[in-house]
Amino acid sequence: MSTEFLSLPGAVGETVPDHYGNPLGEQRRLAEGQAIVDLSDRAVLTVTGPDRLTWLDSITSQRLTGLPAGESAETLLLDATGRLEHAIRVIDDGVSTWLLVDAGEAASLESFLQRMKFMLRVEIADVSAEYATIGTLGERLVAAAAPNGMPLEWVDPWRQVVSGGHQYAQVQEHPASVWTYREVLVERSALAGLATQPVAGTLALEALRIAAWRPRFSTEVDEKTIPHELDWLRSAVHLTKGCYRGQETVAKVHNLGHPPRRLVLLHLDGSDGVLPGPGDEVRLGEKTVGRITSAALHYELGPIALAVIKRTVDPTAALTVIADDLEIAAAQEVIVPPSAGAEADVPRLPRLGTVTRPPR
Repeated sequence: MSTEFLSLPGAVGETVPDHYGNPLGEQRRLAEGQAIVDLSDRAVLTVTGPDRLTWLDSITSQRLTGLPAGESAETLLLDATGRLEHAIRVIDDGVSTWLLVDAGEAASLESFLQRMKFMLRVEIADVSAEYATIGTLGERLVAAAAPNGMPLEWVDPWRQVVSGGHQYAQVQEHPASVWTYREVLVERSALAGLATQPVAGTLALEALRIAAWRPRFSTEVDEKTIPHELDWLRSAVHLTKGCYRGQETVAKVHNLGHPPRRLVLLHLDGSDGVLPGPGDEVRLGEKTVGRITSAALHYELGPIALAVIKRTVDPTAALTVIADDLEIAAAQEVIVPPSAGAEADVPRLPRLGTVTRPPR
């Protein structure tokens, strides 16, 4: 699906512009709330019908029943073992629930939802051909479509821990405190007019996302990922809302266990001018302990990356990233600590055969 933004001067990219010739300058403008990002390759589904919110609540990780019109939410679709299958950005306009997902997710998500309808009063549709996504930071720069009278604007809840959620990051000030990201849905016929505004490419958005420790489905998730590993209980999981597929794993790991892996931010040595790519090895000595999920050159922090590594890796250990046969020194900034999980204060039961006496 072509986009008018690719015809702008300096635009580099295939489906949407990666940048317009000045990625660092575009980052600064975007961070200051003075640019928009073409995300029209992302997908949009709608769910209509009176049962839509209670139904979505019953099959995903977030409490959506009673979501007020115009409010934003994020929810996860998990498999039976608690592994991530979809990450869904949610807006309800009082008539329809709008599901925003990364490119490539729409077909499998729609197929799953269609199979799960049963006799409920819901209808699912892929409306990606009619509506496009525009990303911004700060105040609204774009007028959102409002087919049912409510502007379709998703404000990222990552900025703070949502009701029912939990944060593993042990920091006084989370970098997401300045993450004012939002996604605005517009009619595709409006894209040509929007291309006249100040713009930034997706590389600029990715750099700011990485610096905010913000996980994304298409980059940080693999076939083994559970939400705890990425600190995604912060914005997309309600720990007390009741049963849904994968809920047992979510509760067990949070209350009694530890996630096997953990997300870290890596500050990279930029001496060679090489950024690692997704899947590049993270090593401790000669041992591979994780993989890069996304990397960027940040306009203030320099070269940075998100990586998923083994939980037991010492948070103070100096790591090495292997990229293009080069060894890049990397310093950890802990996002999910090794102690994540085991939150419940569960009393130990006495062993069989022991005698317990009341206190005197």
